[in-house]
Amino acid sequence: MVVMLQVITLLAVAIAMATALAHALELPGKLRLSKDEYLTVQKIYYPGFTIGGAAEPLALLLLIALMFMTPAGASFWLTAGAFAALAIAHTIYWVVTHPVNNFWVKDVELKGAGATFFAIDLVGRPGDDNWTQLRNRWESSHAVRAALTITSLILIAAAIAV
Repeated sequence: MVVMLQVITLLAVAIAMATALAHALELPGKLRLSKDEYLTVQKIYYPGFTIGGAAEPLALLLLIALMFMTPAGASFWLTAGAFAALAIAHTIYWVVTHPVNNFWVKDVELKGAGATFFAIDLVGRPGDDNWTQLRNRWESSHAVRAALTITSLILIAAAIAV
């Protein structure tokens, strides 16, 4: 049972890391885009990345479950560290990234789960419509999230290996 939970948790953290890393790896190319090109490219993310993004809260729940099933010791603390890194990355998404997403899609007609997801507005949309500031905020948040999710993946892999 624990081994299966470890494998599923590792996979969920890896998927969460993959989406953040994919955004971070695009950064150099996206910085060369004009405003119109950038705004066009941004809209391609939401269907697939919304689905992939579901792995992140799932991974957090799985990490908590794994912490409860892991005895005190190195594995427990590595798992707790993996949870902390992923929880910080998830918080950054909701506080820094998601408000910019809401700004990017404000004129897009969304349906179904996408409409429900982007209706969530925890901290409000950014009031500044300076696209380069919004772009830099969005892109840098994903670079930080990539570093945190990579850290989480390394820590949970180490916890499983110990």
